[in-house]
Amino acid sequence: MLEFYGERFASRLILGSALYPSPESFRRSAEASGAEIVTVSLRREGARDKAGQHFWDLVRSLNVKVLPNTAGCRTAKEAITTAMMARELFDTPWLKLEVIANDDTLQPDLFGLVEAAETLSREGFQLFPYTTEDLSAAERLLMAGCRVLMPWAAPIGSGQGLSNPAGLESLRAYFPDTPMVVDAGLGAPSHAAAAMEMGYDAVLLNTAVAKAADPPLMAAAFAQAVRAGRQGFEAGLMPRRNMAAPSTPVAGTPFFELGDA
Repeated sequence: MLEFYGERFASRLILGSALYPSPESFRRSAEASGAEIVTVSLRREGARDKAGQHFWDLVRSLNVKVLPNTAGCRTAKEAITTAMMARELFDTPWLKLEVIANDDTLQPDLFGLVEAAETLSREGFQLFPYTTEDLSAAERLLMAGCRVLMPWAAPIGSGQGLSNPAGLESLRAYFPDTPMVVDAGLGAPSHAAAAMEMGYDAVLLNTAVAKAADPPLMAAAFAQAVRAGRQGFEAGLMPRRNMAAPSTPVAGTPFFELGDA
């Protein structure tokens, strides 16, 4: 089973809660995905108004673990302030920590991320940092107190899939005992399966499901892909080869010569 900070989960799919065409669409998608963890973003201007309250009631009705995030924060200071507000509002030490460096790619600011992680770890937060496949950044985040890493596959909402599979494979191999979630940029169920086949512990999805023509159906498709990818990893994938390997060996095969009639 999947385990984060001492809590165990049957599903290896984490679902985002933004961009859905309606609250009902989100509810049906969450149920179809089987997700037991849902990310939510703190919107300061609407967190306590009537519409915001209806949304939190909906999330709570799903009986899932809430993972607040600091989406949109551009500095460590802003992320820390948002984290404190999120912990008060959602009553959880869990936090998906985001510090964004670039408006075009929404790439994580690794320097600000580590700075925020050091402060928030001291404050008792249990962090899920949104990072890249950079090995040195991963090491610094773990030293800062993070026990989970969430490397991106590609820019948020791009649907590109695993843009640097070699880098993701290296990260997974370098920290084999650290729970890791591939987050951002997954656009198709096959992308999620590929991440799971690498040995990643879970994937986090939002746009690919929320913007689908049929979000609940897409959520179900991703759920199946995640299960298949994990099963493939656990079963042991065959190694890649540069040359063909016959399924019927030539050695020992009888050969016959036909004489003249």
